[in-house]
Amino acid sequence: MVELLAVRGDITEQDVDAVVNAANSSLLGGGGVDGAIHRKGGPEILAECRALRASQYGRGLGTGQAVATTAGRLPARWVIHTVGPVWSETEDRSDLLTSCYRESLRVADDLGAASVAFPAISTGIFRWPMADGARIAVETVRSVGTSVREVRFVLFSDDAYQAFRAHGL
Repeated sequence: MVELLAVRGDITEQDVDAVVNAANSSLLGGGGVDGAIHRKGGPEILAECRALRASQYGRGLGTGQAVATTAGRLPARWVIHTVGPVWSETEDRSDLLTSCYRESLRVADDLGAASVAFPAISTGIFRWPMADGARIAVETVRSVGTSVREVRFVLFSDDAYQAFRAHGL
């Protein structure tokens, strides 16, 4: 059974097998978690992302999909990049957010990762409401069969931390 933890901190400092990057579809870095991971992880991550774009992801990584690269200079071994959905008041995209967590765990299993650190996917510039994002994250990880033994939700703000703690973490 997977152990779930809520941690207040910086995802780039987590000593885990894999950190999940809330990436943009280009895989070439951006703002928020994506930018922080690319900056701290160094050019090795971007080089592997460019190679992925040149091979199977010429049009970019689709929303809800996940793919792994090296973690470069991060304490982790791998970065699992996933593209979260942008929040919409008129369209239910929760299946895409669920897919981000499910597919990231599938990739982690393929890598043999025992520990994974997730950010609160889509709750930043993609405007997903934090309480709902936390609910989807926790429910999905609890329901997915995985060989990962520890999942850390690494939250940058007190509000995010409290939203995840409200789900029993």
